[in-house]
Amino acid sequence: LSFTNARLISPVPAKFIGFDNFTRLFQNATFWKSLLNTVVFAVVIVPLQSGLALGLAMLVNAKVRGTNIFRTVFFLPVVTSMVVVSMLWLFMYQKNGLLNALLAKIGVQGPDWIGDPKWALFSIIVMSAWQAMGFHMVIWLSGLQTIPGELYEAASIDGAGPWKQFLHITWPGLRQTMIFILITITISAFSLFTQVNVMTQGGPLDATSTLVFMSVRTGFLQQQTGYASSISLVFF
Repeated sequence: LSFTNARLISPVPAKFIGFDNFTRLFQNATFWKSLLNTVVFAVVIVPLQSGLALGLAMLVNAKVRGTNIFRTVFFLPVVTSMVVVSMLWLFMYQKNGLLNALLAKIGVQGPDWIGDPKWALFSIIVMSAWQAMGFHMVIWLSGLQTIPGELYEAASIDGAGPWKQFLHITWPGLRQTMIFILITITISAFSLFTQVNVMTQGGPLDATSTLVFMSVRTGFLQQQTGYASSISLVFF
């Protein structure tokens, strides 16, 4: 399809047009902006989300009363629909929304989080990290619980502090878990679509447009199936 001029609904049969779709795509400024946004989102969200999830996992791994309550609270956003979460955060991000109201109480004038190209992608990154880190917290937690407690006891007797225990026991013991988490976060980061579709529609000024969003919009809204297929092929 990417080598044809196929349309989603058209009485005219699709014709072979060679590399015309790709030539058109590489000359499209929106494509390069979408590619950059996708890469920036992935580069930022992978360490941010995995790091926050690991921190939460280490907190709820402690054997104290009420731990199960905190595990449940941190995991709740995961079982909530991304569409619902996006709509809630969209209300929070409005100029007169909850976030700016809280900032105003400490004398800070909040920006237009979604309407300003400088802040739009950052806002989606923060919301996405919050929504999904509970899922990866559970995975980190399962990895933490496979590390024998005797190792920490021995390290403590030898005088190792919390940082050295983390560096020489916890982190090496989480190697396989880390690989799995980084792969899953990267896959979901590159397929960013729902948040953009609900909150910004790729705007403002293509500041939040991604390759998946551009492909879906081109293929279904604009009905340019062949052109959308070329975007999908480049993305793949």
